[in-house]
Amino acid sequence: MTRKMKMMIGGAAVVVAVAVAVAAVKGRTQGSDMAEATDEIEKAEPVGPAFSADSAYAFTKAQCDFGPRPMNTEAHDRCGRWIADKFRQYGCEVSIQRADVKGYDGTVLKSQNIIARCRPELTERVLLCAHWDSRPWADNDPDSANWHKPILAANDAASGVAVMLEIARLIQRDTTLRVGVDFVCFDAEDWGTPQWAQSEGSDDSWALGAQYFAAHLPQDFRVRYGLLLDMVGGQGARFYQEGISKQYAGEVVKKVWRAARKAGYGGYFPRQDGGMITDDHVPLNEVAQIPTVDIIAYYPDCQQSSFGPTWHTVNDNMEHIDPAVLKAVGQTVVQVLYTEE
Repeated sequence: MTRKMKMMIGGAAVVVAVAVAVAAVKGRTQGSDMAEATDEIEKAEPVGPAFSADSAYAFTKAQCDFGPRPMNTEAHDRCGRWIADKFRQYGCEVSIQRADVKGYDGTVLKSQNIIARCRPELTERVLLCAHWDSRPWADNDPDSANWHKPILAANDAASGVAVMLEIARLIQRDTTLRVGVDFVCFDAEDWGTPQWAQSEGSDDSWALGAQYFAAHLPQDFRVRYGLLLDMVGGQGARFYQEGISKQYAGEVVKKVWRAARKAGYGGYFPRQDGGMITDDHVPLNEVAQIPTVDIIAYYPDCQQSSFGPTWHTVNDNMEHIDPAVLKAVGQTVVQVLYTEE
């Protein structure tokens, strides 16, 4: 399936991953059904400030107002400056990690990882991250006439950054939060080999900004763990437990899904497997050795894509963003942060 199915970028791996995930959902044991029912009636005990879905929705739209934001375009650079300025507005120390990386076809991409540190004086820290570039091609669109068109990327990019911006706004002056937060917006995530390319796809063609970051961590960059937010605003989204996350950060997976239930949003976070996905968390786990969980939408019954019907299509726009999903993810992340000691 790969981050974009990106779930492990070859088609065969995608099919296997989807089949496993569907089987996990449709073949639940009676015990897992009982656990799910228990989740639904478990008493919610939310902590931390209220996450504003309206604010996150507005941040999503603001990015889309720049238009498609693929690498090496003016819209991409203008949106990047806007994101950095918003983090500064909310009291973060902001730096830009620039690098020239090569796309699947050898194109040199001017990558800009945006790093924003909230309350840098705190030594105990958590990483929140998402990618901010948009897919240059709608190569999964049902209409082949759209395959070479860029996408607006409302869900597949803008939604994750929007949730982080809203969290930065909420915590900027809150001294009750006992950990600092490092926000990282990864660039060059979505330049992976398009489905129409003549060359064979490679997992390494995705998550280029995260690969660079993991190999060139900023000086004294220390965090307990990381949460990657990917496609966190789409209609009908549910967030299954991703396999690579469980492999490298199993305890953090438990922490996040428990927080979702305590925040009152357990229904959005089924305690079931969703496959193994090539995404920005892979180099964070494998190279930087930061235990990182991928909170990523998964649609096991969707024929168009297990990442939902708008994934890598021209329909990834604001019409298909659901504020309720933004709220569920955002409030869950707030719950995680405010239960840290």
